[in-house]
Amino acid sequence: MALASPTVGLQRSGRKVGQKLESLIGNTPLLGFSRITADLPEDVQIFAKAEWHNPGGSVKDRAALNIILNAERDGLLTPGKTIMDSTSGNTGIAYAMIGASRGYGVKLFIPANVSPERMKILQAYGVDLVLTDPMEGSDGAITAVRELAAAEPDHYFYANQYNNPANWQAHYQTTAPEIWEQTDGQITHFLAGLGTTGTFTGTVRRLKELNPQIQAISVQPDSPFNGLEGLKHIPTAIRPGIYDDTLADANLGISTEATYEMARRLAREEGYLVGISSAAAMLGALQVAEEMADRGESAVIVTVFPDNAYKYLSESFWTEG
Repeated sequence: MALASPTVGLQRSGRKVGQKLESLIGNTPLLGFSRITADLPEDVQIFAKAEWHNPGGSVKDRAALNIILNAERDGLLTPGKTIMDSTSGNTGIAYAMIGASRGYGVKLFIPANVSPERMKILQAYGVDLVLTDPMEGSDGAITAVRELAAAEPDHYFYANQYNNPANWQAHYQTTAPEIWEQTDGQITHFLAGLGTTGTFTGTVRRLKELNPQIQAISVQPDSPFNGLEGLKHIPTAIRPGIYDDTLADANLGISTEATYEMARRLAREEGYLVGISSAAAMLGALQVAEEMADRGESAVIVTVFPDNAYKYLSESFWTEG
């Protein structure tokens, strides 16, 4: 039986007016598609979690909140300490938002070529920014933050998103159960991009417990030199300590050019103005869907759209093609 496409809107079930900011994290809508998936048979369906509905605008709100709450619980983050980490942008925005809400300063190491929109958001929050070599990408920011964390451990809480289990646990505890409930347990494939790898690792671990037959597919750039901000080419990057390469049933390499084209298509054919990593996830999901259709098998494929396009509109590819 086919899974009905969910209604997309601003209504958030169970939420009340006047709730605190942190309570708005999670419970994001599941999007359906029409034109881009028009050539697929009815029993092969694609859905995506609209993570820009989180108050900080991205999926990273989930991990950042869990990292901060666990650090407070364990006595690692106390009044007067500053939250510090490396980031390509979205996690930093989440730290800044939650840090402001809870009364902490935030210091971030970030590649100097991060999108101007992200930079301005972080500056608006009053974050102490350290810009690192853009040619070294997120790995350069990781190396730099580790040096300061080792030198001044009493002044900072080093959130260490690439190695902190609270990152993947956020998705184990929230993202996976939401997907299971929203698909009535009919999900057959889960697909997500690899950055810190927390979304993929945590969601897959829980979904595999709920149904070991669910296929897990990771998405990453097809080369070390790419324009897919937020995603890592795992074979050549500093490997996240939380990554478990035994979880993926398949790994897909996605090209930068094809991703940009998909971002334009999602905006112009579906009305979804999404970020670069979201477009990469859609490319991967469509590839899996087409393979299932060719085999004559049914599928309910779920992926994650980490954010919308509002932090990437200065990119030139939007007006190309």
